Amino acid sequence: MEGNKVSFKSIDEYISTFTLDVQEKLKTLRQIIIEAAPDATEKISYQMPTFAFHGNLVHFAAYKNHIGFYPAPSGIEAFKEELALYKGAKGSVQFPLEQPLPYELIGKIVKFRVAENRNKAEDKKKKTNNVF
Repeated sequence: MEGNKVSFKSIDEYISTFTLDVQEKLKTLRQIIIEAAPDATEKISYQMPTFAFHGNLVHFAAYKNHIGFYPAPSGIEAFKEELALYKGAKGSVQFPLEQPLPYELIGKIVKFRVAENRNKAEDKKKKTNNVF
């Protein structure tokens, strides 16, 4: 069974496996994330496109009927009213493929996560510097 597991090496490779209409949505989603988090790095984590900035920032993935967006539980909680229109869980939200993606909201969530991760990194650095 392990031999059937797909292992993506890049976000481009991941996106290329979908139909053209889904590829366009994923490419636009990726661009929104890049604009909201220009210092983040791209990688594949959990076989999903991932952006990291002082730790994992957000993940996304395409499925048969939706695009999953994973901004951590804090990102969902901070925008729970705006996300109430969508199915989701503690750390994820599902954007139906037949609807336009809420790009402005996604950008706000990513910016929130950037600030959150930056603050955590600064707090950790302060604690490390105060150990002397």
